[in-house]
Amino acid sequence: MATGSFRGLLALATIGLGFAAIEVGWPTVTALRRSIILVLPLAVFLTIVWVGVVGRSPAEIAADQVGTRSAALFHVARVCARLFVVVFMIQALIACFSSSTPLRFIRALYVPLPLKRLLVLTLSLIETFRHATDRGHTALVAAGLLTRKTSIRNLVNAWVLVQTVWLTAITIVMHRLRDKWPIENTLALLDGALAQVEPPSLSRNDMLWLPLTLGATIFAIGAF
Repeated sequence: MATGSFRGLLALATIGLGFAAIEVGWPTVTALRRSIILVLPLAVFLTIVWVGVVGRSPAEIAADQVGTRSAALFHVARVCARLFVVVFMIQALIACFSSSTPLRFIRALYVPLPLKRLLVLTLSLIETFRHATDRGHTALVAAGLLTRKTSIRNLVNAWVLVQTVWLTAITIVMHRLRDKWPIENTLALLDGALAQVEPPSLSRNDMLWLPLTLGATIFAIGAF
């Protein structure tokens, strides 16, 4: 996000694409497709606003210049290119751990044990909120307050769904904090399950990617 030119972005994108192609493999294609799907609507919207409506870049507006549509298009391209690199790298990193479970992934993290415990409990509560939403929606559909498809009734009674989900989630969380987790000794069991068998170590590939990434980052920030 700190890079000041397309050359810097190109350097980071090259390192990212090489990392994904070597470490991830064929799922890189899926990561590219998802990144395009996520960034394309924003690119279209920004093009309409800055190129079609405004007709000049923010720098030209700040300098009180007449400006050109080509400068506005360059601004849109730079913003979208930055976002694309970020989204693609997130997708590639997720694909690296596609064969791992959330518990194994958290256990492999080199962070303090209380933070690992917090991550596991947070993921557990997120799943709880999903179930609460499904149950609340099903109950309100059965009661006739909501419909399964888009309708005016859903818009009018949406606040009922929000209250139902909120109360259900709060009830479940309080039950877990007060009864379920203490009775099952969850925190102590998590400490044993999250303890690392052996400390993490850098592989040969890590020793290659770390200096390459550092060099590309320095170049991206300093390139103009």
